[in-house]
Amino acid sequence: MLRLFRFRWFLLYLLIAVPISGGVGMLAWRDALDPLAERAETDLALASDRLQRHLFRYRELVVVAAEHPVLRAALYTVNDRLGERSDAVNFLSRLTDMTGARQFALVDVEGHILARSEQNVALPAPWTPDTLPVVRALNGALGQVATTGPGTRGETKRLFSFAAPLRAPDGRVIGAVVAEIDIRKYEDDWPGSEAVVFFSDAKGRVLVTNRSELVLADRMADDFMAIQQRMWRGHQLWSLDGGPYLPTQALHLERDLLAVGLKGELLLDSRPALRAGAQIAVITGSIFLLFGGAFFVVGQRRRALADLLEIEAAANTKLEARVVKRTAALTQANADLKQAQSDLVQAGKLSALGQMSAGISHELNQPLMAIRSFADNGTEFLKRGAPDQAGANLTRISELAGRMDRIIKNLRAFARNESEPHGKVDLVQVIDTAVELTGARLRADGVALDWQPPGGAIYALGGEVRLGQVFVNLINNAADAMAGQDEKHIEIELLPCEKLTVTVRDTGPGIANTDKIFDPFYTTKQVGEDGMGLGLSISYGLVQSFGGNIRGVNAQPGAKPGAVFTVELEYWSALTHKEPAT
Repeated sequence: MLRLFRFRWFLLYLLIAVPISGGVGMLAWRDALDPLAERAETDLALASDRLQRHLFRYRELVVVAAEHPVLRAALYTVNDRLGERSDAVNFLSRLTDMTGARQFALVDVEGHILARSEQNVALPAPWTPDTLPVVRALNGALGQVATTGPGTRGETKRLFSFAAPLRAPDGRVIGAVVAEIDIRKYEDDWPGSEAVVFFSDAKGRVLVTNRSELVLADRMADDFMAIQQRMWRGHQLWSLDGGPYLPTQALHLERDLLAVGLKGELLLDSRPALRAGAQIAVITGSIFLLFGGAFFVVGQRRRALADLLEIEAAANTKLEARVVKRTAALTQANADLKQAQSDLVQAGKLSALGQMSAGISHELNQPLMAIRSFADNGTEFLKRGAPDQAGANLTRISELAGRMDRIIKNLRAFARNESEPHGKVDLVQVIDTAVELTGARLRADGVALDWQPPGGAIYALGGEVRLGQVFVNLINNAADAMAGQDEKHIEIELLPCEKLTVTVRDTGPGIANTDKIFDPFYTTKQVGEDGMGLGLSISYGLVQSFGGNIRGVNAQPGAKPGAVFTVELEYWSALTHKEPAT
């Protein structure tokens, strides 16, 4: 019963998957057939225009030749046709050589050939090959016709003839100029084409084509290339059996060439579109099979899981008594596990608190020293009776305390991956402040600092306190790196390039590992020295939050040894950024 149920579901799945796959394939075939039809329409139009231009050239030529005085002279010399027609024969021969026509001929009003380029005619003869255009021309109209006939070598000639009337000065028709064009010569110059193109006359005979096997085929015959026609989405499709050089499945288009009395047709291989549709159908069917297989596997696993659960339920029933006995022990174990987890969480909190305390101490050390210095100086100024200087020191203490408050707030925000809004910051003032905050420490360590600020303000996108923190860290790290050296020199340079670029160069021993200098807690200091390895890591995060970049490298070979830290910042622009809220 279960197997029958599964088979029914499988059959239903197939009944859904097969029509959908086929429908998707048919849509893909249609989508591929539409551009194929556009291409075929263009090819047929180009082939038709090319043939008509070729034929019209000769039609215009016979009209112009009918006005030539040599041909008129040959018609007026009725008494001595053989003697006076040589000029006309020479003229028609040259015209044939220059244009590539099969022949040109001059016909009198009675339909006799007076001169032609193919051969000299001793006696007048009636015009037999192209009677229709000659008759129209002798009646005063332009005649044209496509004809076939036996050739000199046993082949069938395919000709297209034009005839233009030749009139006397009083308007009478006194003869006609006839041009014959060999269609085979035109086919010899046919450009290569993947499509099969052929042009047939009113009788259905194929006169012009780029496939030799279709020459003079009867288009009206029932067995013409064993055609089976059908319409699909407005497109006419043919199934052919026309030989190895014709497609078996083709898109058929046709158009009438009324100006020359022909009908143009084109066959373009439609199998690529059919293959594309079949491939899409196969892909869609494969997707259905894939999902069906996945559902089958999932179903099998669910059934296996159900069986396993049944076995486990039976085992649980047998072990129920043992579970009751061990409940008390498991309860105690769970309590111990929760206590251990709580201790681990508390230890993690203490560790994080210790790391933050070390970072805050590192960042606030210099401002605290400056506050102490200003406080001592203010006390001395009060003793000397200089309250103005003492007030100025108290003001600086208040500013430094406020700055320390902002530093602590920014460090706390950075630790929580938070940031204050970026705004317009005077980068020159920020560097001046950093130099001022570190001045006392540098003087105590005997470090010379070279900083030549530009004449005016240069505005960057960032935060004033956080940018100051970055440069304080860089200056302090440079001073730490030069500890114990005779030459201690720091150079700060601001370059307004494509981005605002600030370089901090020292004369220390350089960077041992440039790949790890911005890693948290990475430090080259000995155990017991100040620092936790957080300064550069914090600086890196702050600069990145401004949309900038910071990197550290060793000095170039040939220059003084030391490290070079480069900070790149975005320019502040009123067009793209708003002023910070006040």
